[in-house]
Amino acid sequence: MRINIVHRETWLHHTNPSVKLLLLLVLFVAVVFIHNPNVLINLTIGFFILFIAYTGYPLKYVMLFFLPFLFIFISTASSMILFGNGETTWFRWGVIHITEESFYRGVHLGFRALIFALLGLTFALTTRPVYLFYSLMQQLKLKPKYAYSFLAAVRLVPIMIEEFQTVHQALKVRGVADERGIRGKLELMKRYAIPLLSQSIRRAQRIAVAMEAKRFTNERKRTFYYEMKLSKYDVLFFLYVLIVTLIAYYLAIAHPYLLIEDVR
Repeated sequence: MRINIVHRETWLHHTNPSVKLLLLLVLFVAVVFIHNPNVLINLTIGFFILFIAYTGYPLKYVMLFFLPFLFIFISTASSMILFGNGETTWFRWGVIHITEESFYRGVHLGFRALIFALLGLTFALTTRPVYLFYSLMQQLKLKPKYAYSFLAAVRLVPIMIEEFQTVHQALKVRGVADERGIRGKLELMKRYAIPLLSQSIRRAQRIAVAMEAKRFTNERKRTFYYEMKLSKYDVLFFLYVLIVTLIAYYLAIAHPYLLIEDVR
């Protein structure tokens, strides 16, 4: 069973996937080298606005997608805050030792992880896999045989889920879906694994033959069903990232939340 969530397309959906990918990779690397927690907090706010307003999904689904990463933020920050090392003790109780240094490091690591999550979710929710691989072939000159291979693998994921559900229902009808004990669980795993593996091998063979028949070789000169081009939306996305970054640095200097500029 496939889950279809109704959403609207925004300008982010029309941004060239290769441009989004390259910009986000640059941001990933840049965030690693930012050690001012005030800058990270401002960047989180800016990218959270982008995530909420322009991914095009209803708010309840957006928050549902974001919930696991919010948990990661809390767990990452709290583990560093509660059990980190430092010289200026704020609170100590048993193994819990909160210091000024551990607090700032926890906030720093937590917001860094949150930025990674926001950027990754924004890219995933606004980029169709088909457009991504077509863009990689046309803009970044990825070899078609690799692009179509990855695309075929992505297409197989929902099919494998449906097949798993079919096998589960068949075993349930036969009364063998609720085996107990270690031996029963191992037997149940075998009952799932054998049909799923055999179906995957057959499908992979058919796909390989079809790709060979369509001449998916190292030749890059091909025609494409989708023509991916650069547009004004790419400039808009670049400007948004640039403006958010500049504002984040300005506010971190002019109106800092924390009286610290480097947590290293």
